[in-house]
Amino acid sequence: MSDTFSIDITVAGNHDDVVEKVTKALATEGFGVLTTIDVKATLKKKIDVDFRAYSILGACNPALAHQALTARADVGLMLPCNVTVEENGDGNCSVRFIDPMAMMTFQSLGENETLSGLGAQAGEKISRAAQSLA
Repeated sequence: MSDTFSIDITVAGNHDDVVEKVTKALATEGFGVLTTIDVKATLKKKIDVDFRAYSILGACNPALAHQALTARADVGLMLPCNVTVEENGDGNCSVRFIDPMAMMTFQSLGENETLSGLGAQAGEKISRAAQSLA
């Protein structure tokens, strides 16, 4: 198993445009964005600090999520699949997609062929979404 847990790419554009591109790329692969956390706004409101544009998107593929939750209910603690979009200040954004295979093969889950298979399927979809943005 790899020691990385994300698929990282750089995408040209401002934060809001890249969030929109990422959302569309995920939709092409059957993922919807259930939650969007505006980290910049949250940190300003909660602790009055200025932070760069940074969003956390909670992406879910309903069919794969249902199968994973059916196989093991506590896997819900690792859902949805998070994606971060971070403005770099150079006209680009860093986009990081969680690697579902890394999540589903988490040591504490033990050997579970169903979860490993679902992680691989989700990982292929996430990888295609990431590659489509490059």
